[in-house]
Amino acid sequence: MYLNTPQTYDRRMFTPNAVSSSWIAGFTVCFSLVATIGAQNLYVLRQVVRGRHVRACVAWCVASDALLIALGVAGMAQLLGRSPVLALWLQWGGVLFLLGYGLFACRRALWAPDALVDAPAGGRAVQGVLGVLGGLAVITLLNPHVYLDTVVLIGSIGARQAGQLKWVFVLGAACASLAWFTTLSLAGHHLRGLFADPRAWRVLDGLTGVMMFALAWWVWRGA
Repeated sequence: MYLNTPQTYDRRMFTPNAVSSSWIAGFTVCFSLVATIGAQNLYVLRQVVRGRHVRACVAWCVASDALLIALGVAGMAQLLGRSPVLALWLQWGGVLFLLGYGLFACRRALWAPDALVDAPAGGRAVQGVLGVLGGLAVITLLNPHVYLDTVVLIGSIGARQAGQLKWVFVLGAACASLAWFTTLSLAGHHLRGLFADPRAWRVLDGLTGVMMFALAWWVWRGA
């Protein structure tokens, strides 16, 4: 009788209502965080407007979000919660990353020649899917602010789900990421005509710089 008790409990918890509630929780929490103007989103938007390997970019973003959230649900969020020093280093690293990204965007907006204003870093054209995904991987994995959102915040919320419902939460979060980046790619496709003018790229870079500085200030206040 005692050995069967945990199985009965898990089976009762895994009801259609519980599954849908966990999925909706993962979807709404993740969507509310990814549907913002951040370094990763702006990089993807730039590739969409250029028409360069959009599907690969979306696939990378969804897979990386799902993996990082799953790591947080599996226990990384609790580990960081028990290590305030590590969490503080992540916050300050995020501040520095966002400031650097914002300064680079402002430099492009103010001083880059028109012929290079829509080009990648250093004015070199990105060749092939590996080049595009390499830049996206750097922005995703070397930005400490990403870990604060996915591993710490979303992961800690998902870790509160009961039993196997944790992974339903992760599935809902992955669906939210897919929905957002698909929407972003469709929106960027309709903006291609607008970005035929180099001035539009300068405006985008200027707004990017302002948003990165605002995010850096927000993370700094949290630190």
